[in-house]
Amino acid sequence: MTTIGVLALQGDFREHINAIEDLGLSTVPVRRARELHGLDGLIIPGGESTTIDKLSRIFEIAEPIKEAIAGGLPVYGSCAGLIMLAERVVDPAYDLQGNPQQTFGGIDMSVRRNAFGRQVDSFEEDIEFKGLDKPLKAVFIRAPWVESVGENVEILASVPVPSLDATRIVAVRSRNLLATSFHPEVSGERRVHELFIKIIRGEA
Repeated sequence: MTTIGVLALQGDFREHINAIEDLGLSTVPVRRARELHGLDGLIIPGGESTTIDKLSRIFEIAEPIKEAIAGGLPVYGSCAGLIMLAERVVDPAYDLQGNPQQTFGGIDMSVRRNAFGRQVDSFEEDIEFKGLDKPLKAVFIRAPWVESVGENVEILASVPVPSLDATRIVAVRSRNLLATSFHPEVSGERRVHELFIKIIRGEA
């Protein structure tokens, strides 16, 4: 049985748990390093990337997650989870000591937090997603975007940004790491989770 962990420190981890269980797989809420053992994959949910960063270090799970990523564990991050999988944050938050927020890393990309605006600027859009035959309904809530990627990162989806007269990357894959700016877990869309399961099983 494939078992997928969902980092449950903060954010909409329950929605990811529901999505995976809807697809017939077992899930484990993850808050401690020992709960990473035996997992076939890990999901980092949407929420506040700064809070996830702080809590992951308080709960002493940040380094074990980094080690798991380096060891090849498949990981999917949505929204804040995308930020946490980035090697670089171009506009990091700083703590009271002036230290920039930290990420788990793993994907050679630079991301911008809250790039699409505040909560009131949240929106839904049907987007083309590489590998899917029909558009995917994407929900963007205080969403980041990807500003640049390394040569080994595959771009799966982009959206137009009229104010910039440009497009911005909102979904990427790097080997067995998957990340989206949007929240498929809140829209009832299951195809991104299905893709992640295929990545875990070596089918994609």
